Amino acid sequence: MCNYVRITPIRSLKILDLEQEVDLEETLVQSGFDYKDWPVIRAKNNGWEIVKMEWGFLPSYVSNREGADKFRKGYTDLKGKYHVPMTTLNAKGEELLLPGKMYRDAALNRRCIILVSGFYEWRHIFPIGKRGQPLKTSVKYPYNISVKDADYFFIAGIWQPWTDKNTGETIDTLSLVTTKANEIMEQIHNSKKRMPTILTEELANEWLSEITESRITEIANFQMSSTEMTAYSIRKEFRMESDPLEEFKYPELPTLI
Repeated sequence: MCNYVRITPIRSLKILDLEQEVDLEETLVQSGFDYKDWPVIRAKNNGWEIVKMEWGFLPSYVSNREGADKFRKGYTDLKGKYHVPMTTLNAKGEELLLPGKMYRDAALNRRCIILVSGFYEWRHIFPIGKRGQPLKTSVKYPYNISVKDADYFFIAGIWQPWTDKNTGETIDTLSLVTTKANEIMEQIHNSKKRMPTILTEELANEWLSEITESRITEIANFQMSSTEMTAYSIRKEFRMESDPLEEFKYPELPTLI
């Protein structure tokens, strides 16, 4: 899934014929697991607006921040039973509108566009052992991935207003929509074979509009072509580097086809 993103400074943003001045600063690496705010676009009147939302969709039954931490990180109850965490950074496009699905109402009524300049994903390679057989544990190689010749691009998202019932504070939370991997992402994200649902300007505009359930599902599962994307390997500790975007080649890493 897509859990790490970046954005370059943006001063002007255009979707079809509607252009706005914006003030977005650079963030070279943000982990979704930090549950911080991220810039998104949502519909407003006959146009759209840019706001920041907390990445990590929270359902209304989570009552307060303590409950949100347990929901996201897991916890052991008083009886010693462990409750596994719920990761809602991503939502599968194929499952958005399934009956009873957590994301259904948001997909129907609160769609948004996540604004990014690139994202990061890990490729799993199984080294060959002394006996000539692949080892059971893979080595992970990170990649920087973006859309060719684009300072920024659009990823489909859904959002949910959430209120802390202890403090009364209300925030907007979001989940990034994913689809099946295209040819290049199948090679990079080869453990899950998923990718973000990256949209063209036309599809982004449509995603923010009133559309049918069938069209929601079609757009949520849109797969950008590999020919429109670019990807290269970076250092394994890129998050600690002064330049996390610097290309780094590994002699043992097979070339992407």
